[in-house]
Amino acid sequence: MDFAAVIVAAGRGARAGGAKQWRDLGGRPVARWSLEALLAAGARHVVVVIPPGDEAAAAGAFHGLDRWSLIAGGVERFDSVRAGLTALEPLSPSAVLIHDAARPFLTPRVVADLLAALEDADGALPVLPAVDTLKRHGSDGALATADRTGLMRAQTPQAFRFPELLHCLAAWPAGETPTDDVQVLERAGRRVATTTGDVRLFKLTYGEDFEMAEALAGALRIIRVGQGFDVHAFEPGDRVWLCGVEIAHDQKLVGHSDADVGLHALTDALLGAIGAGDIGDHFPPTDPKWKGADSAVFLRHAASLVAARGGRIVNADVTLICEAPRIKPHREAMRARVADLLAVPLDRVSVKATTTEGLGFTGRREGLAAQAVAGVELPGYEPAIRSPSLGRPA
Repeated sequence: MDFAAVIVAAGRGARAGGAKQWRDLGGRPVARWSLEALLAAGARHVVVVIPPGDEAAAAGAFHGLDRWSLIAGGVERFDSVRAGLTALEPLSPSAVLIHDAARPFLTPRVVADLLAALEDADGALPVLPAVDTLKRHGSDGALATADRTGLMRAQTPQAFRFPELLHCLAAWPAGETPTDDVQVLERAGRRVATTTGDVRLFKLTYGEDFEMAEALAGALRIIRVGQGFDVHAFEPGDRVWLCGVEIAHDQKLVGHSDADVGLHALTDALLGAIGAGDIGDHFPPTDPKWKGADSAVFLRHAASLVAARGGRIVNADVTLICEAPRIKPHREAMRARVADLLAVPLDRVSVKATTTEGLGFTGRREGLAAQAVAGVELPGYEPAIRSPSLGRPA
């Protein structure tokens, strides 16, 4: 089902010490976890609702991702949701998911279940059973045990058929504020289905919640490693491109693109880490479109595929194998260029050089070779930990 999403990230996080949506969690801002998860699940576009004035923080948090936009939120959460839905109206998606940025551990299974539930319902939400004994203070201060029969804990994202949600919102009484988005459909008498929630999809509310979240962040990621290798021959010329840096030389490298062996090898390493084929699959040398192309295009593409999978580039290590040109004078410029292309800190990029002691084609200065290794961190929390199914009400 075609869907878009709204991430509500407009709160000030007073109970958590402030601005929890931009706080680091497992090496990434909290709000980025949700955006990456929704994009990886197939969202056509995601509107992120933020506090006015937080545009720079959001741009930094979401750097390298696409299919998202920002809009300023309102005083209440309900106002922020309305603003996000209004921003999506020109797209007219079939369905919309509304999610709290403070629930970072969203899994593909939760999204898939919600979309499936919309096939025969106007809205759907993930729920968990109320497993703890519930207590209530009476008007006289006495403690009493509450009946938890039929009680459920509602989570987000909550899913809706977009036209139905807009219709029900228009009928919502002015001056009233729903406690969650599904309540808008409930009041209008629309059918709402429930899906099985996820115990990890808890809401970061208090400062101490981050201790548990950090433990989960480490446990719910996997590291994958890819390698790449590339060779290009020399021919008469006056310069070469290596790791995105132009170097004066008495020869040039032969290739359909700019023949940057360093970036080619690193592109293959990233593609290998996510099982996405090789550079030739994405940029065929038979396609005249790539004649003389800047290899930075190839590397950025590979990095965007990593981001689309909800991944993060951990490090990149390139080794250039040649007798000439000398690499060391240009090494720091190469590192800086690669770090910029991958949008990672400089200390995650290594560029080295070695020779073959005069042996082989590189030793004879007939060509230049490069090998690269890249580490990528990817979501690793499927299959999901499910709670007992509560079924779907008629």
